[in-house]
Amino acid sequence: MNQEIVINVSEYETRVAILEDGKLMELMVERPENQKIVGDIYKGVVKSIFPGMQAAFVDVGLEKNCFLHVSDMGDFSESARQMFDLDEGGEEEEPRKRRKGGFPRIEQLLTKEQEILVEVTREAIGTKGPRVTTQVTLPGRYVVLMPGQRHVGTSKKIDDWQEKKRLKKILRELRDGEYGLIARTVGAGRNAKEFKGDIKNLLKEWERIQKLARHKKGPFLLHKDVDLVGSMIRDLLTPEVEGIVVDNKDQYKRIMGYLKEVAPQMRSKVRLYQERIPLFDAMGIESEIEKMFSRKIWLKKGGYIVIDQTEALVTIDVNTGRFVGKQSQEDTIFQTNVEAAREVARQVRLRDIGGLIIVDFIDMAYRENERRLYEEFKNAFKRDRAKNAFAQVSEFGLMEMTREKVGPSLIHSLSEPCPTCDGSGRVLSKETTALKIERWFKRAKAVSDERDYRLVINPVLSELMLSKEENRLRDLNKQLRLNIELVTDRNIQPYEYKVLSVAENREITERFKA
Repeated sequence: MNQEIVINVSEYETRVAILEDGKLMELMVERPENQKIVGDIYKGVVKSIFPGMQAAFVDVGLEKNCFLHVSDMGDFSESARQMFDLDEGGEEEEPRKRRKGGFPRIEQLLTKEQEILVEVTREAIGTKGPRVTTQVTLPGRYVVLMPGQRHVGTSKKIDDWQEKKRLKKILRELRDGEYGLIARTVGAGRNAKEFKGDIKNLLKEWERIQKLARHKKGPFLLHKDVDLVGSMIRDLLTPEVEGIVVDNKDQYKRIMGYLKEVAPQMRSKVRLYQERIPLFDAMGIESEIEKMFSRKIWLKKGGYIVIDQTEALVTIDVNTGRFVGKQSQEDTIFQTNVEAAREVARQVRLRDIGGLIIVDFIDMAYRENERRLYEEFKNAFKRDRAKNAFAQVSEFGLMEMTREKVGPSLIHSLSEPCPTCDGSGRVLSKETTALKIERWFKRAKAVSDERDYRLVINPVLSELMLSKEENRLRDLNKQLRLNIELVTDRNIQPYEYKVLSVAENREITERFKA
């Protein structure tokens, strides 16, 4: 599998695309107004306790209080065992005594206004605030540090049991305090010296956090996890990554500096993109992103899938469409289902869909084909970084799966409720539309000598483009050396725009769309 990381940086947005064999599989977007908080560590204050829910709400200084369930306060192995292979070894500390059938009651563990250390494990979604845990972890390049634990383990994505055994031996020998260690996937093949350096840095950071926690009153941010680019390089840069392409000089220098310290042999894989055509356009990524907003996705052989997302679950319908096949009807249906299974996996990863997902495959006559389809579907998610679980095809031809949800889906992050249908549908957010306009003019500048344009947008969008804090239109004109005249029109939707050529005196919006 040929993997490539492509990074596009602008003043108002950073985008990271992951390509596998040249195909867009994942897209992460970070903007100043919605920076990720998963991995951040806070000194929080317990504001309310609900015995009926066995949960508490913790104020960490964010807009909404954070949700803390009693299961996120128990022995680390309860949550970690799903992701890591942990030693049982008899060397762990005595597990906390539990009431019959579960965890201690939360009202026995917490009191109102109590200050506690928590780490964010899930972003705020809709009306729900972030989710937190008291089981703090610090990820490094090769290892995860678990303060207060004594477990030693490895990532479940490391398949070789002999390598697992070797890594656990190294970590047991290096551990010399009240903390646990997990070897990350990228740690496979690394030696004790490399792990030792990583652990030393993490222990130093943990010492800093503890010192800050002793002197600061909650709510207070104790540790900010690295940003999107930093986390991608730390977590995803493995030997199988063929290359990293970035279009920003500062980020390029930052990546090269980081690799100089942790993986100097990989610096040759990093390339600074400086061509006129925007990076995501040159690599065919922008057009794939545009398709992501469509409900209907066509398959290469003529079939198609339809994706519908609700608050409770996501449904995906599979249809044969124009595909008639050359053999039996059963074979045609099976081929369509297999192709759809692979595309469903891609779309789920690309859109970062989490929670319950139900796929309505086309009914097949033979159980053996259903079994084969199930295996194909599971295999298609093999490279997915999110935790997932699958159920066999039901008698109604439905396949259910769950996928870890750590934040709102990408579609929801880039859109907002439709004002026309009162929220039953979604449209591009004003921020997303403004960035699409910016990319339109960058495309035009790369291939055209024309300088004078007329941009027609809704007055609501013009407020964003012309705000006193950041006059985007002025900045765009200055950056690209263009003369863009802004015209407002209430008849155009806030998520739409038109571009007119002054020289040709006609609309040319479609000319430079992705």
